[in-house]
Amino acid sequence: MTPHVPHAAPHAVSADPGAGAAVKAADRAHVFHSWSAQALIDPLAVAGAEGSYFWDYEGKHYLDFASQLVNTNIGHQHPKVVAAIQEQAARLCTLAPGFAVDVRSEAARLIAERTPGDLDKIFFTNGGAEAVENAVRMARLHTGRQKVMSAYRSYHGATAAAINLTGDPRRWPSDTASAGVVHFWGPYLYRSAFHAETEEQECERALRHLADTIAFEGPQSIAAVILESVPGTAGIMTPPPGYLAGVRALCDRYGIVFILDEVMSGFGRTGRWFAADHWDVTPDLLCFAKGVNSGYVPLGGVAISGAIAETFATRPYPGGLTYSGHPLACAAAVATIITMAEEGVVEHAAHLGENVIGPALAEIAERHPSVGEVRGLGTFWALELVRDKETREPLVPYNAAGADNAPMAEFAAACKASGLWPFVNMNRTHVVPPCTISEAEAKEGLALLDEALTVADRHAVSA
Repeated sequence: MTPHVPHAAPHAVSADPGAGAAVKAADRAHVFHSWSAQALIDPLAVAGAEGSYFWDYEGKHYLDFASQLVNTNIGHQHPKVVAAIQEQAARLCTLAPGFAVDVRSEAARLIAERTPGDLDKIFFTNGGAEAVENAVRMARLHTGRQKVMSAYRSYHGATAAAINLTGDPRRWPSDTASAGVVHFWGPYLYRSAFHAETEEQECERALRHLADTIAFEGPQSIAAVILESVPGTAGIMTPPPGYLAGVRALCDRYGIVFILDEVMSGFGRTGRWFAADHWDVTPDLLCFAKGVNSGYVPLGGVAISGAIAETFATRPYPGGLTYSGHPLACAAAVATIITMAEEGVVEHAAHLGENVIGPALAEIAERHPSVGEVRGLGTFWALELVRDKETREPLVPYNAAGADNAPMAEFAAACKASGLWPFVNMNRTHVVPPCTISEAEAKEGLALLDEALTVADRHAVSA
């Protein structure tokens, strides 16, 4: 079935600049924003959203090529999900997690049906970082070990354990260097840490590096290896064939818990319910959030294998949250999952990646000297922007700020001026629209992206 699309094109909305100014003034007076120097930001005041678009108080529409934070997989304001939240609110708004609640049980059942292997128990959290925190806690208690290994190019959340697991620079201000975390290099052929020239070499050498790191850290001290099935914010580096299976084998060899973080890649984003399905790999623990209900109400969780669930059959699990499995969030999840299945949203995302987004981005890369590489699948893509395709010098330095980041800032500004809302990080722009975006909307956004890249081209060496 064709996914629900409320509007094939933006519909007219009434401008109300005065209301927008009031919203902005209240924000600037009282809201403390994440990851920001508060005096240096200028948040856009948003008046509404629907489908693949949102709009400001001036009446300007933006095609959401970021899915906000890569979470509105089912699009904005899907009527079936909105109705489910309203119905649940009228019936039962909240109940403590110790009770059995129909909508909580049904959300868990629907998630467990779609997770790989025997991940049949679901521990609910409020979001992805808490899912990671609890997965790590489960792994440590299950194994009796403390160390956890994660990749340098990764993001796992901003809470205490999750931020130490994170590999990107957001970790640095909070890095205690004593949290029991060991980082390693994951596969990334375009900028190979292993001097690989093929996917086969990259896979083999990345696995050898991980095996060596485990050996020198002491396998008996390692509780878990955690990976994003497809790294998200760090660059959407699709793993080479055999890599995830190789990590699974290493974990099995040493009794290490294998955790997959599918907070961003799960629930249709890659054209499968979970990205791990592309490689037929089952972890011991799987973290999810974001797309489980498109972020309409905060929800995350951990899908747990039978062996780890059994650890806590008669031994209390020492963890919990007041809002674990919140009824409104679970109602949104039930409606989202059922609607995605009924409307073929996962299959639609796969079709878009294979037949619309992927081919168009390949053509765009040919035209623009600033595009070094295109990679991705489904509605989960990254363009790596460079100054020189031959040397692969990034368009901006790693973790650039201020004047050093000017080329990327100019590119992002060009996107927004044209009505395209981009997802940019370091020297990359990600193409991550809602999984429900229509072909026409996707092509519109790709055309706007194509035009905006001419701004990045000014900083690149022409072929």
